[in-house]
Amino acid sequence: MAGPQQAPHLHLAELTASQFLDVWRHFDADGNGYIEGKELENFFQELESARKGVGVDSKNDSLGDKMKEFMNKYDRNADGKIEMAELAQILPTEENFLLCFRQHVGSSSEFMEVWRRYDTDRSGYIEANELKGFLSDLLKKANRPYDEPKLQEYTQTILRMFDMNGDGKLGLSEMSRLLPVQENFLIKFQGVKLSSEEFNAIFAFYDKDGSGFIDENELDALLKDLYEKNKKEMSIQQLTNYRKSIMNLSDGGKLYRKELEIVLCSEPPV
Repeated sequence: MAGPQQAPHLHLAELTASQFLDVWRHFDADGNGYIEGKELENFFQELESARKGVGVDSKNDSLGDKMKEFMNKYDRNADGKIEMAELAQILPTEENFLLCFRQHVGSSSEFMEVWRRYDTDRSGYIEANELKGFLSDLLKKANRPYDEPKLQEYTQTILRMFDMNGDGKLGLSEMSRLLPVQENFLIKFQGVKLSSEEFNAIFAFYDKDGSGFIDENELDALLKDLYEKNKKEMSIQQLTNYRKSIMNLSDGGKLYRKELEIVLCSEPPV
């Protein structure tokens, strides 16, 4: 009888981008951007087993003590979960394009500026051919050497990671998962995703003159309203950061319906 499926690549000292993705997907079973709960327990047990298998000495502490020590070392924001950036520290990668990405685009505001630059047709998506240019520019700015085959691997890996429906496009909400979780206001908004009908109603409420866009003050009121209705906690600093990030999608201070819909709706506009 076959035993339980072992996590791929945990025994390797160095990982490629594709292997890193395999490990992440294996343990983030529910796809929420974290390894937590039972996923985390399984990850830890398999990591220990893999390390012993390649002769890495492990202290004879209880599993609970080992997990506590492990989390103290790697769970940098102390939320009891492991996110992708933290996992990258646990499993040293051959070329960690995720960390490279975060070094260059470290905040949600910067991310939005980059997104706007590459989403040239303002469709709410980056096409596969736009993604390659995006990564090439990113690697140049981060002063990371690469060759054409490696760039192709990065492009294909990110498409595998975030192009869930296989249409060769990456939505804003998908690409934003490359940000550290604490910077990713789109993940914060996942609990307040609106249907098209709900979005249309709230946009119409704040776009009182029917111009098709709202300004920063109206966005501020809209965000507060959303959070209060959904009983979500948000500090003044968080609100300021989210508003600033979203306004980076605006055109001369005018935030049009389509841009806001990308952020707030369950499905991006077609």
